[in-house]
Amino acid sequence: MHGINRRHFLKHVLGASALAVPGMQFLQGLASAQTDLKKANKSLIILWMGGGPSTIDLWDLKPEAQTGGEFKPIKTAAPGVEISEILPSIAKQMKHLSIVRSLVTNEGSHERGTELMNTGRPPSPVVQHPAMGAVISSQLTAKDLSLPGFIGVGGTAQRIGAGFLGMMYAPFTVQNAGQPPANIKAPSSLGTNEAEVTERVQRRRRLFYAVEDNFAQSAFPHLHKAEEREAAGSPAQAHEAVYKKGFDLTVSQLRTVFDVDKESARTLQMYGGRANGFGMGALLARRLVEKGVTAVEVDLGGWDTHNNNFKSLKDNLGKRLNEGMSALVQDLVDRGMWKNTVVLWMGEFGRTPRINQNAGRDHWARCWSVVVGGGGIQGGQVYGSTSSDGMDVGKDPCLVGDLFATVYKGLGLDPATQIRDNLGRPMPISEGKPLKGLV
Repeated sequence: MHGINRRHFLKHVLGASALAVPGMQFLQGLASAQTDLKKANKSLIILWMGGGPSTIDLWDLKPEAQTGGEFKPIKTAAPGVEISEILPSIAKQMKHLSIVRSLVTNEGSHERGTELMNTGRPPSPVVQHPAMGAVISSQLTAKDLSLPGFIGVGGTAQRIGAGFLGMMYAPFTVQNAGQPPANIKAPSSLGTNEAEVTERVQRRRRLFYAVEDNFAQSAFPHLHKAEEREAAGSPAQAHEAVYKKGFDLTVSQLRTVFDVDKESARTLQMYGGRANGFGMGALLARRLVEKGVTAVEVDLGGWDTHNNNFKSLKDNLGKRLNEGMSALVQDLVDRGMWKNTVVLWMGEFGRTPRINQNAGRDHWARCWSVVVGGGGIQGGQVYGSTSSDGMDVGKDPCLVGDLFATVYKGLGLDPATQIRDNLGRPMPISEGKPLKGLV
């Protein structure tokens, strides 16, 4: 629905229904418009820092403390907000971003921390919670989108997965952002030119549907429509829907979205060039949300800096992050996409204020920082604080549920929206409360 927002649309159809449309027709009209409403909604890009980033050296510096380390704070485009000197390009974008400096998670292992920060809930032996990207995809992705609604650039998104939401919302994984995925290209044995390949793929698709439709209908004979079987939780219908997306993507021109070489040399360089794999992942994320993908998670690993923390950040990780993240924010802003795209920077925990004997920092989940902006989230803000040495929360502690509620609200979703787990129990998509001053 181009040029019309949700509020305007609802005002229009509600007014019309009150005057002339019977109740049932009005509800049917809303159902038929659901896809357009979803298209008008927002997207999320998660920048995932696997290993646990040293946020005390990036977003919450303590230059006067013994725990402060080697880096100095610098001013940013947001008045009163300072970040690390190794992030000068991000500093120029801070009027668009906000820092939460008082996150408390208390999960100090990589596995549990990764699950907590991707799902918003502690690991459970009974319930496999879905990744945030899967939740958002289930709420916002248009059904007719040929691309998957949730795409992971790197392996973290796939490792967490869609949980009890099922395979319909599982992430599609791109291992290398520098080249298109091999599994979206039709086999060369199908033909020597595009027209021939497309015709043969379509023939296979028709055969596939003939088999799948019969199977899906036999499992739920009392339901006659695919939408009804999907709503009833039919695994066969979910299987068919997933494969439909696969077929659509194979023959769709949208498959070229994965090829970052379609971008100009100037744009590639802005994101750090081919040498910066994270930058290419960030560029791919922008290309994907531009084409309607609802959630993209981009990995930058290597943050488990028990040794040589400062050298690793200065010579490698900080440089790659600075190039990729700053370019992504600037690009989204320049293209008019910032108001519809939330960017969330995070890892599984922070790192100790205390510097160990190997010039490194260890795991620290008691108080650390994440960064968020875009969509309905206010930029140029700092929420909460830590003590002068970074060992404790200073003011306004933030729980992971509060962070997730903030992101959901920034995307236009009510954090109290209900989904059902694998045991059929209803639960809100977030158990926290949005952070005041940010949304």
